[in-house]
Amino acid sequence: MKQFLQINPADTVAVALKDLPSIPAGHKFALRNIAAGEDVIKYGNPIGHATRDIRKGELVDHHNIATNLSGTLDYSSLTPAPSPVGEGNQKGEEEAFFGGYPRPDGQVGIRNDIWVIPTVGCVNGICRQIVEKAKEQLSIVNSQLSINYFPHNYGCSQLGDDHENTRLILRDMVLHPNAGGVLVVGLGCENNQPREFEKLLGDYDRQRIRFLISQEVEGDEVEAGVKIVKELYEQAQKDERVSVQVSKLRVGLKCGGSDGFSGITANPLLGAFSDWLCEQGGTTILTEVPEMFGAEHLLMRRAISDDVLQDTIRLINDFKEYYLRHGQPVGENPSPGNKAGGISTLEEKALGCTQKSGTSPVCGVLAYGERLTSDSSGLHLLSAPGNDLVASTALAAAGCQLVLFTTGRGTPFSTFVPTLKVSTNSNLARRKPQWIDFDAGVLLETQTMEETLQDFCQLIIDVANGHPVHAEKAGTSEISIWKNGVTL
Repeated sequence: MKQFLQINPADTVAVALKDLPSIPAGHKFALRNIAAGEDVIKYGNPIGHATRDIRKGELVDHHNIATNLSGTLDYSSLTPAPSPVGEGNQKGEEEAFFGGYPRPDGQVGIRNDIWVIPTVGCVNGICRQIVEKAKEQLSIVNSQLSINYFPHNYGCSQLGDDHENTRLILRDMVLHPNAGGVLVVGLGCENNQPREFEKLLGDYDRQRIRFLISQEVEGDEVEAGVKIVKELYEQAQKDERVSVQVSKLRVGLKCGGSDGFSGITANPLLGAFSDWLCEQGGTTILTEVPEMFGAEHLLMRRAISDDVLQDTIRLINDFKEYYLRHGQPVGENPSPGNKAGGISTLEEKALGCTQKSGTSPVCGVLAYGERLTSDSSGLHLLSAPGNDLVASTALAAAGCQLVLFTTGRGTPFSTFVPTLKVSTNSNLARRKPQWIDFDAGVLLETQTMEETLQDFCQLIIDVANGHPVHAEKAGTSEISIWKNGVTL
């Protein structure tokens, strides 16, 4: 195994692949003397500037490097130049298939679960009781059909965008293809009025989606809810998986607890997978807009059209303005865990983060809470913050049946769709086998990207066929809705 890696010939730093004298694994060191004020280059791009003279061989971290990021930028000189990758299965490969659940609206689920979704946080307890009692009373014979509820704090005392964000994310969940049946539970007096919320669903499947308004139930609303859940469960038992093309897969790309290996192993692996799926006619979505700052120009150049380029520019600058309105710097992102793992600036984090997008053209940009259309395909960008649970919830709400989550530090969480964890290093996979579904650290040791990608694609097909990820086995399933305004 090599001792260090220079990622790009233009780089002025290299990454230690194992612990070296005074250089921990995953951290950077200078390949030559770097003068104070000079840009530090990694991934072939600036990741900040030296705050003092740095000697050749010296550790480069947040003590001697600082971000170059400040406010919004003018991107008028950028011209889209997307590669042809992602415009259908051009390589002539044999089409891949998985067993999914076709829905009347044309979507395909990879799960067939029963979900109980509150319109407002006031009924979280009622939803919990409904699920607990339904599980007690049902004889669960189908191990691939679970019953879950998703508590949240919102649905009332919200104004403007916050109120609309709550309604949109909950709408997206109710219409999600991974649900074989949904019970929407309201209180009756909340801002998110159940009957108004129902209008957001359009012409929905009334057999699969049911409503219960607690204040209008005569008697025990919990028992009324249990009765509906049992009916939904019995109905979903009749659904069967059928073979569908992998082009029906929509997969979210996310990272969290990143380290110095994220941009070398796990994130490039997701990028290779994204390119493969886009070639098959499928769809991937990249989010965490603040973690694009410093690498956004690479995504903009891959815009499939000038319209998509302009949407991407607005995505970046609007998010920067959001930071500035709140008096916050746009470059203050790497967490303590990121820094401990070898990431020093937001540009460095972004250049590693965007590796998850591969090389495919950027085909579209989605607003927060917006759903993919029926004819969507290829790589998309989604407006959402970097927070792991908020961003993962947004990916699932946009229509992803599965979220791929890379991590160098480890995390046990999952959003409301299967959240498959990919470790950036083998040590994490060994230490936390109950969290990690796939070890991308093998790319540093024994396997080529082609070999690793083949194994990874097979795992994803297995998960789409019903194989549970570790977070599902642990019963971890949560949501978080983005809030940035006033609470009454």
